Amino acid sequence: MNLELAGRIVCVTGGSEGIGLATAQAFAQEGAQVVICARRQHKLDEAVASCLTANGGSIEAVQADITKLADIDKLIAHIQARFGRLDILVNNAGTGIYKPFATVTEEDLQDGMALNFFAQFRVSQRALPLLKTSSFASIINISGRTGIRGNFPPGSSCTGPAKAAEVRFSVDLATELAEFGIRVNCVIPGVVKSEARLRLWETQAAGGQWQAKTALANRDKLEVVSVPAGQTWGVPVDIANVVVFLASPRASYVNGAALTVDGGPHTKSYVSQLYVET
Repeated sequence: MNLELAGRIVCVTGGSEGIGLATAQAFAQEGAQVVICARRQHKLDEAVASCLTANGGSIEAVQADITKLADIDKLIAHIQARFGRLDILVNNAGTGIYKPFATVTEEDLQDGMALNFFAQFRVSQRALPLLKTSSFASIINISGRTGIRGNFPPGSSCTGPAKAAEVRFSVDLATELAEFGIRVNCVIPGVVKSEARLRLWETQAAGGQWQAKTALANRDKLEVVSVPAGQTWGVPVDIANVVVFLASPRASYVNGAALTVDGGPHTKSYVSQLYVET
């Protein structure tokens, strides 16, 4: 299927690894011109070096911390100078903090909202003038299952509301931007086997210090008890494939949707299983 994405200008935040990198790679393979951003320059360099392109696609990187307004402005200015427009914005950057409500710190709260909901709002707002110049613009916001499902021990009182705000934000934005022909949708991943994300959760469960031997031994065991026989947790490309389709003209009738991509309601949370095990 030709997704008609060749030559499209795409920005993927948090694009140096995991879902973001897989998404950037998928767009580049479709012939899009992709700009990724992340905080760490060395991770961006590794990402660009690892990406394969096709059909005239390309990928380049801008070092940016999207919790900082100046860095967001730098990112948008780069896209303006290089391409003069933006067709697709993928707000992928995010984080997860899982701990009991009473132990959530002010820093946890500020960081959780800043990198999740606030960043999506601010990047989208500043990218809007460029998106308005596109003949087929689309915003895809990446949320998380904690935004729609509760009871994920040891607690998602910080992350869950931030992720839920992303879902609601997407619906409101889709309504408001429809007059400009800009579609907005939200993708809600379940457990995705991203090394960085798994290690973050494992570190939190271990009290702040990652235990390699224990963590790696637990992964396969927890997957066996968390999904039905013959299935696995997702991998980044599973989410990337959905994002690329939603951003394409093939999904032109999909707007304001929040699509859960988690293998089905039977799939258990990796975070929950970690704390059951420990």
